[in-house]
Amino acid sequence: MDANSCTISRFKAQANKFSGIISKGLSVAKQKLIKQLIYGMQASQDVKLSNVSRALKEDIPLIKTEDRLSRNLNDEDFTKHINEQILRLGDDKIDDSMVIAIDPGDIMKPYAKAMEKLCGIWDGSEGEKARGYHLCQVTAANLEHNKIVPLYCEAYSSEEKGYTNSTDKVIKIIDTVVQSIGIKGTWAIDRMGDNNEIIKCFTGKDLKFVARLKLNRWLCMYNKKGGKIMLQTERMDRHMHLNHKAQNKKKEDCKETIINNNFGIKKGSMNDEEDMQYYAVVIKGFGEHPMILLTNKEVNIHDSKSIYQIVEIYLTRWKCDECYRYIKQSYNLEDVRVRSYISIRNITVIVHAIAYFTSIYMGMNLKLKIMVQKIFILSKRFFGIPTFFNYAMADGIFELLKKSTTGIEIRFVGKTGIKSDQVQLDLFPD
Repeated sequence: MDANSCTISRFKAQANKFSGIISKGLSVAKQKLIKQLIYGMQASQDVKLSNVSRALKEDIPLIKTEDRLSRNLNDEDFTKHINEQILRLGDDKIDDSMVIAIDPGDIMKPYAKAMEKLCGIWDGSEGEKARGYHLCQVTAANLEHNKIVPLYCEAYSSEEKGYTNSTDKVIKIIDTVVQSIGIKGTWAIDRMGDNNEIIKCFTGKDLKFVARLKLNRWLCMYNKKGGKIMLQTERMDRHMHLNHKAQNKKKEDCKETIINNNFGIKKGSMNDEEDMQYYAVVIKGFGEHPMILLTNKEVNIHDSKSIYQIVEIYLTRWKCDECYRYIKQSYNLEDVRVRSYISIRNITVIVHAIAYFTSIYMGMNLKLKIMVQKIFILSKRFFGIPTFFNYAMADGIFELLKKSTTGIEIRFVGKTGIKSDQVQLDLFPD
């Protein structure tokens, strides 16, 4: 018996149990599909159905396995169901001190021609238009960055029926998450949050938020004499004292550098909502231009720690961005090769479920600590396990399941050499 046989069997049992939890209420066929996808994607570290089929190691022709997976992926969209289950599981993992980051993204398919409902997207890394699908992910994290909870993820297209615009889609996703977790935590959003409708959505639901403003936004501020003045965010640093200081460490190419930041705070309002007061935090040092953060949280303007906490909340949103890189790099999400729009949505939400499974269901479960440590050992990291351990978990699971010879089936071999699933009671014993 291999030294990892017990760990393999325990992992399969936990994966099957988790699959049963999130697929409860679906048909038997869909429950089996979700179980096989969650196992197969982790065993192959890929979303391509051909590699998932190989990982399942069924005693039938490979093409039959792939045809079955493709057919069952295409006939029902279970994105909403899986997201609801993940939100239900993650509800008790969220508290008021956590940051809830909502981050629109994309799946780029530059060479695809026949994929259903391909739409125009914006490739932020290249700064140009591209073709593919939109993504929107909601992730919660604490300020210490050692607990990250995936909550919601959806792939969608601007070509789908009923789609209006990205703002309405983001607001709808915020509504869905709030219905499950309530008003806990502080929401953080990038410059897409510099939108009157999204800000009204936050304030209308009594949600605390931190949003990064664009440099062309105009805010209504007050001068020393109490008079109102209109300031463009690009020039706000010239009209206020950045007399607070902080230092941040940045790691790049195995080198650590110190970033010196100067920051300040000023109270103001939006153009059309002068009765609604916000705080604008201006911080310099992260780039060529100052970063302006808008928040409705209570802040002690004379306390540097209280002001810098707003900056820390936004920086935690950057840490949540790791979830995007994780699902794209560890499972090759952008290499998805199905032509059906429903299949693309289903595969995306399954990868999201795997992210929750590895980071919370297993990663934060004390009862599974020994098994998780064995998985970390198999990941063969040079410098130990970082706080964002999902990459190590994905690599370790891949190495662990490479040693499995039975696919998703759990089989124990006893001292007699008889497999547990082959044991039968004799009708007429000797």
